[in-house]
Amino acid sequence: MLTTRYLFEDLMVGTRHTSRGWLIMIVAMSLWPWLSVQAASLSGKIDVTDRRDRPQTAEYMVIYYRPDDSVDLTEREQTVVMQTRNKNFEPRVLPVTAGSTVNFPNLDPILHNVFSNSGQNRFDAGLYSEGPGASQRFENPGLVRVYCNVHQNMVGHILMLDTPFYTVADVTGRWQLDNLPEGSGTLYVWHERAKPVIQKQSVQGDRQVDLTLVLSKPIRPAHKNKFGKSYRDRRGQRGRY
Repeated sequence: MLTTRYLFEDLMVGTRHTSRGWLIMIVAMSLWPWLSVQAASLSGKIDVTDRRDRPQTAEYMVIYYRPDDSVDLTEREQTVVMQTRNKNFEPRVLPVTAGSTVNFPNLDPILHNVFSNSGQNRFDAGLYSEGPGASQRFENPGLVRVYCNVHQNMVGHILMLDTPFYTVADVTGRWQLDNLPEGSGTLYVWHERAKPVIQKQSVQGDRQVDLTLVLSKPIRPAHKNKFGKSYRDRRGQRGRY
């Protein structure tokens, strides 16, 4: 930032004695508030344990930061992939900005029926075979729990976020968020098996934040099929996938 400042000062000293120089100086001063915005970063390590205080892997953990000032997401929309392979969703956890589209290709030589009953983001891709599969655009922020109506053990999680500042921790729990706007906001840590960690932050420069997360929920959450029935109860459902 000091380098930028001195460049502006050199420019103005060298040009202020000409009419064109005064014009350049005025333009430079008008751009100064935007060019002087500083970016910051948050990083750290999250130790993950179970309820007996035994160390656990930090896999599938999402960290995101929401500034108090609103962020325009219209240019942050993406097209991402959550594929089905070996009767699993890959990746199992997928963070993305709200308004984005998720493709669900099927890499298995069997049928799948991807669906979700998550509030305003509910959808049903129908039954489809191996191939490009279905696509779904998600407009609303929130957690979208994704299941397969054919295979009960298939579980995926899509986090539709109202912020572009997010990352996924590595297996050791290390993470980093760069290019954050300086100021106040809230840091969130999400894991499918834990209560979310929510912490207010005042971001300035590069800051280290170390946390602990306790896993207390089952690996596979109990759920019904898309008809609200048990997966073992197939009566009257033939042909309705």
